[in-house]
Amino acid sequence: MYHKSSRMSTGQRLMCPILGIASCIAFIYVSFSDLSFGDYHAEQKMDFVRRNGTHLVVDDGKMFYVNGWNSYWLMDQAVDEYSRPRVRAMFQTGSKMGMTVCRAWAFNDGDYNALQISPGRFDERVFRALDYVIAEARRHEIRLLFSLVNNLEAYGGKTQYVKWAWEEGIGLSLSNDSFFYDPSIRQYFKDYVKVILTRKNTITGVEYRNDPTIFGWELINEPRCMTDNSGDTLQDWIVEMSAYVKSIDKNHLLTVGLEGFYGPNSPKKPTVNPGEYFSLLGSDFIRNSEIQNIDFASAHIYPDHWFKNQDFEEELKYVALWTRSHIDDGDRILRKPIMFTEFGYSTLNKDFDPSKRDRFFKTIYDVIYKSAKKQGAGAGSFVWQFWVGGMEKYNDDFGIVPWERPETYKLITQHSCRMARIRGSAELKGNLKELCSQ
Repeated sequence: MYHKSSRMSTGQRLMCPILGIASCIAFIYVSFSDLSFGDYHAEQKMDFVRRNGTHLVVDDGKMFYVNGWNSYWLMDQAVDEYSRPRVRAMFQTGSKMGMTVCRAWAFNDGDYNALQISPGRFDERVFRALDYVIAEARRHEIRLLFSLVNNLEAYGGKTQYVKWAWEEGIGLSLSNDSFFYDPSIRQYFKDYVKVILTRKNTITGVEYRNDPTIFGWELINEPRCMTDNSGDTLQDWIVEMSAYVKSIDKNHLLTVGLEGFYGPNSPKKPTVNPGEYFSLLGSDFIRNSEIQNIDFASAHIYPDHWFKNQDFEEELKYVALWTRSHIDDGDRILRKPIMFTEFGYSTLNKDFDPSKRDRFFKTIYDVIYKSAKKQGAGAGSFVWQFWVGGMEKYNDDFGIVPWERPETYKLITQHSCRMARIRGSAELKGNLKELCSQ
């Protein structure tokens, strides 16, 4: 989807740090209303989240539900001193809203502020920024779902890996899909994964693979392999890479990063997919998610990009159908938790109104809550995307500054509370206890 594939120029990224007055006031309030920096080395009770059948659980055996959000930009903003407070502001806001997990990129391949400069070569300055993101999340008791590479070109993605191999004279093809089948590129990616998983955080002193702050890993954001509609190429890649991740890190959950489309042989292809085209992308929600080392299945929800000129009420009906269909797959076929790791409503809709976006969110939340209340496979969701003032160049047509619209803020926090209450009133602690008593 184009909302993540557009690349920003160096000039855009080196944006002036002087904020507009209104954004500045809100940003300073959220960033510094808690001036205590805390002790990153202090022991904070946080369990690894694990899978038990169709449920996510923590070490006390209680089920864990996600009301989460996307802030893909965290590492990038943590590199420079002037922008780093935005990371703290984002986690502080998420915590105040009772949210539990943030999804972000743990990659930047060959781009501005690149983490991986070239195959196997890393910028320590950027790695320390990622260390900071994890430390700040831990301090605010937020967990992180980290994606390891992009199918799209933003932040390098599989295109950059293919370019590297070609420049070194070892690439089999200039096709972006050679990322999935070229042995040299597969090794590039494995080498990257090993460095990430075994990284020792310079702030907390904990290796990433041993840090419960990390909720889980996502192999790739929105994988597609359109040169092999059968899906065999992508399936083979997922099997190999999921086994490799688990050989290094058995502590963390692992997912693929799928959009959720059904493949050409799926009986749901004609009834749930947005159209025939979406079954020909080389991915298959059921087949890809059934792989043994994949702990939970993921899907995204963007009907205003999938359909043209669809009536809003019909769109809401489709969203409910899409969400229920995937949860049903988790209950009946996969026997695994289902997470909707991205969903958003575009401000570019010709009749956009924030109240419609609220109804869109509520439709998804209600289906997930109904499943969770019955102890079904619906495990949670992640809004795309949250950002803070002064970052307009990082926004797309889905971005939300959480505190700017009280009705949206209230809707999301109420969902945090009702998902938490499923675990019992004793689980309403800290921010949640105050938030949910209002």
